[in-house]
Amino acid sequence: MRPPFRLASLICVCALVAAPARAEILVTPFLGKTFAAETTVQPTGSIASRKWIFGGSAAWLGAGVLGAEVDVGHVLRFFDFSPVSGAVVSGSNVTTLSGNVILAVPLSVTRESLRPYLVAGLGVMHAGAEDIGNALSTVDRNLMAVTLGGGAIGFLTPRTGLRFDLRQIRSTSSGVDTTIAARQAQLGFWRATVGVVIRY
Repeated sequence: MRPPFRLASLICVCALVAAPARAEILVTPFLGKTFAAETTVQPTGSIASRKWIFGGSAAWLGAGVLGAEVDVGHVLRFFDFSPVSGAVVSGSNVTTLSGNVILAVPLSVTRESLRPYLVAGLGVMHAGAEDIGNALSTVDRNLMAVTLGGGAIGFLTPRTGLRFDLRQIRSTSSGVDTTIAARQAQLGFWRATVGVVIRY
């Protein structure tokens, strides 16, 4: 297991331990769009303004302020073309895994209405891209990443509801490579998602 994934796994475990003992479990598959993406990952550096993202999260959230979450997201065809060869990238993706702390408005305030929250955490981001026309354009990199955002959760029935979420995910390091170009590599984007919440 590569070092960034080891650290991300440790963060996820810490997030679980930090959850309130009598918290509810909220499982949320989600779908949305990325926007305002930026990257210096080379040699594959061109990205589209908006891409579909899908994934899921498992959150532990009590009646008070604190909660915790493990979140996974996946973006297909994140990179458009390689500036090295000028060719369209044959396949690319970005996958994120993070362990996050949730700060929510207490249930004593929101009652059964929308419950706003803030979320912040650390994890790992994997960027992959392949250009058949130029082997040097292949990207396979693990980057440490930070997550910041917020949203709101509202329940339509005692067991199901909707979750609206907006967050930024941005790399904080270049991962396992030690070259100067790799150390300068950065990748980040915003994502807006809607998910169906299942409460246990």
